[in-house]
Amino acid sequence: MSILWFRRDLRLSDHPALLAAVEAGDEVLPVFVRDPGLLSRAGARADRLAASVAALSADTGGALVVRTGDPAHVIPGLAALTGAREVHVSRESTPYGRRRDARVGAALEADGRRLVETGSPYAVGPGRVLNGSGRPYQVFTPFSRAWREHGWPAPGQRPRDVPWAAVPSGGLPGVDGDGWGRGTAGGVVRGAAGDAGEAAALARWRAFLEDDLEHYGQQRDRPDLDTTSRLSAPLKYGEIHPRTILTDLAAHPAADGEGARRFVTELAWREFYADVLWHQPRSAWRDLRDALAGMPYDRGPEVDDLVEVWRRGRTGFPFVDAGMRQLLAQGWMHNRVRMVTASFLIKDLHVWWPVGARHFLDHLLDGDLASNNHGWQWVAGTGTDASPFFRVFNPVTQGQRFDPDGDYIRRWVPELRHLPGAAAHEPWRWPDGHDHGYPERIVDHAEERLEALRRYDLVRNGS
Repeated sequence: MSILWFRRDLRLSDHPALLAAVEAGDEVLPVFVRDPGLLSRAGARADRLAASVAALSADTGGALVVRTGDPAHVIPGLAALTGAREVHVSRESTPYGRRRDARVGAALEADGRRLVETGSPYAVGPGRVLNGSGRPYQVFTPFSRAWREHGWPAPGQRPRDVPWAAVPSGGLPGVDGDGWGRGTAGGVVRGAAGDAGEAAALARWRAFLEDDLEHYGQQRDRPDLDTTSRLSAPLKYGEIHPRTILTDLAAHPAADGEGARRFVTELAWREFYADVLWHQPRSAWRDLRDALAGMPYDRGPEVDDLVEVWRRGRTGFPFVDAGMRQLLAQGWMHNRVRMVTASFLIKDLHVWWPVGARHFLDHLLDGDLASNNHGWQWVAGTGTDASPFFRVFNPVTQGQRFDPDGDYIRRWVPELRHLPGAAAHEPWRWPDGHDHGYPERIVDHAEERLEALRRYDLVRNGS
């Protein structure tokens, strides 16, 4: 018997570790461990994870064994109980995952067993794409070029008949939380198991290929159109592998079109950020580059109040508030709006980026440490390939450009539904703009932009 320990790979298709486990033993014991160390920080993702695990359990015919506890104790204990000589996993790349797997591997080895790592959640495993000097890339464009040249194997076939072992589970909690964490999703994914799991991910991918890929290049920045793939959560939980996506894109009739090329680039960004975190684990919660180490950020009770207003979507800037309310309601936010809301916190409210990154991870169902935190650093000007700090997103003109008719705002800010068209972006210009309880602006963007640039000049000049 061998054990297959599921983590960020909650699927049965294109699963190298599953294929290795099938080849290694007569029977395969599928296991998922509810790790309190991770669930305590999972926020809304705990409910989404429960839905995905429930779908995986159904896909294994109920064979999935679920245990709660420290994996360094649970996994070796199951191996000893069942006599399994090998535990198969997909290679982990996050700082916590690497430390955890080192502990599990050491415990197994001490008992004469071994941890076998096959594949990863990425098309190309983090750490494998290096420059001519054998060093990691510091900039996205050359990484992307080398990543494409490196290539990736074809997707692995789904085994027809997996010989699942039968071991009583510790109980599989329902989708409504039940021990999975804080249960903070607020109904976002409660009862939404039909939207989670491998089958749902593949259906969503097929629908995107058919309906939205052709126009993705032109429409990907439009939150009002809702034409993005919405695959960030399925990729987060490994319900679909990026190799599957890349292979389907290469075979698509529009493979040479702008939409397909742009989508591959977005996947490359995901792989780049995972690679950066692999080489620089400290960048998870600290500035990757020290160029802005002396940047003065605001702190104190008054700033805390402003941050709370930002979190609740009550800043008085409609495009920002629509995004923050979408985050609270859906556990998701359009990528363009993520950049604008992040810029507002950092450069209008002068708050250090980890404050916002933590809030996003508390609520995003697709919250991925590498992509989320390095995306925040891109906006803050502290990460690799970062946007320059002096690029300050204007929350009004960004909305006017990417939500030209105000539909996105009216969807999430009901106090402004009485304003027609683009008027919703500037309620202060209309006599009845604030008649339905929408708040006044908490800051003057033009003034705060100048203040952000003043602070940047102080750091740049070493003052």
